[in-house]
Amino acid sequence: MSIATFISRILGYIRDMIVAGFFGASGTADAFYVAFRIPNLLRELFAEGATSSAVVPVLTEYQTRHGKDEANRLAASTFLFIIVFVGLICALGIIFAPVIVTAIAPGFLKDPQKLAHTVLLTRIMFPFLLFISLASLTMGALNTRGVFFIPALAPAILNIVTIVCIVLLARRMADPIISVAIGVTVGGFVQFLFQVPSFLKQGYRFGGTGGLLHPGLKRIGLLIIPITAGLAINQVNIFISTILASNLAEGSITYLYYSMRLIQFPIGIFGVAMGMAVLPALSEHAVRGEKEKLKEDFSFALRLLFFITVPAMIGLIALRLPIVATLYQRGQFGPAATTGTSDALMFYSFGIWAVVGVRVIAATFYSMQDTRTPVKIAVAAVAINIVMSLLLMGPLKHSGLAFANAIASSCNFLLLFYFLRKKLGGIGARKIALSFAKTFFAAAVMGVSGWLLTRNGPWMEEGHTLQKAGSLGMALALCAAIYFLVSHLIKSREMGYIIEKIRQRKSRK
Repeated sequence: MSIATFISRILGYIRDMIVAGFFGASGTADAFYVAFRIPNLLRELFAEGATSSAVVPVLTEYQTRHGKDEANRLAASTFLFIIVFVGLICALGIIFAPVIVTAIAPGFLKDPQKLAHTVLLTRIMFPFLLFISLASLTMGALNTRGVFFIPALAPAILNIVTIVCIVLLARRMADPIISVAIGVTVGGFVQFLFQVPSFLKQGYRFGGTGGLLHPGLKRIGLLIIPITAGLAINQVNIFISTILASNLAEGSITYLYYSMRLIQFPIGIFGVAMGMAVLPALSEHAVRGEKEKLKEDFSFALRLLFFITVPAMIGLIALRLPIVATLYQRGQFGPAATTGTSDALMFYSFGIWAVVGVRVIAATFYSMQDTRTPVKIAVAAVAINIVMSLLLMGPLKHSGLAFANAIASSCNFLLLFYFLRKKLGGIGARKIALSFAKTFFAAAVMGVSGWLLTRNGPWMEEGHTLQKAGSLGMALALCAAIYFLVSHLIKSREMGYIIEKIRQRKSRK
């Protein structure tokens, strides 16, 4: 899953580089990224969250207790429900797009042309909701049968289609940014189609008996609403940042978008992948009443996830300027945009450990079909984000909004961890804390080394793309080597686990 997600993220950055080269950090880019918040939110909630998180525990239970045929009928009923219910939401979204855009970016009311432009882009991309919901259903159903690679690779198809649309249509349209919106919508449909052959191969069907009356469908429906609210915390905080940033200097929304895209790299590759991969196993333990195994799997997943993502977090903080300059600084995206984006990236990065950790903790709650606890904590975290955003956006501008998001995410994780420990009666907190401390120490040594290696590069100068890419690539490789060496020297258990797995693979060859 991580390999497939890595491919998708790389293609996503290629798409972002193309968009940055065409539109920079202009008012047009701000309009698109406000409109794109809606499908991006839906992707976060449906493709990587709510639908699959609700489908997997219930489907797993039906497969375990009633057999595959009954699980197949439940999947068909869920498909019909999505077509009817989500299709209606899409229609309403297109009709009320002006209201939605005004709510998301009230600052755009000062510029009627910019507001109208954003509404048009929103309407073009709203059908993405239906397609991504169908894609998430097939993903969750395939995960319960042990199929992970194809569903995880499907988002790469979305990025490929978007890139093709930009390249073929942008220069031929009076309004070039519309080519990107078309690519998002068409790409969502192709992302669903990409999974259909594997879906059918596993015995699932899109039609069949049961209709909307299958009892399992009600169970999924009862789970999906609070799961959506629980998983929405990160995106709700982003929406709050967008609302407030629309009142800041032009380009602020774009700075926040590009910096968020960069922290989504480790979150998507490792956090989302780990959450999705561990959910079927945790759900099976919960169905069978295997409490100790559930706790063991949770503790191991969280420790391994921190071992992988904490160095990514420190690396983004230490190398933020070289990374932003190398990826985006060209065309209309100049040094000022690089500085604005790298500042936001630093503050967003402080919360990466918490965002990825929430994925695993939330998956553990969902495996036990407890959806209320994450929702209650999510509401508290949203309140924290609003208060901190209002306090910090004055002195820190758009960076204050990024910092508030990181603080809210950290509070969300700590509260979830506390209540999970209380619910399960001990989850190896001391072992997790010791592992985190070792991981952070090794990552800190790596981060200081990376900063020293790159502090005198030509990052703010125009051009030098190959030199920047080469210097950054060498620095990243050295940083990775330093991190693994220090982890090995301080006897990190997670490092030992990885080494053992590599040895096992070599012995099989």
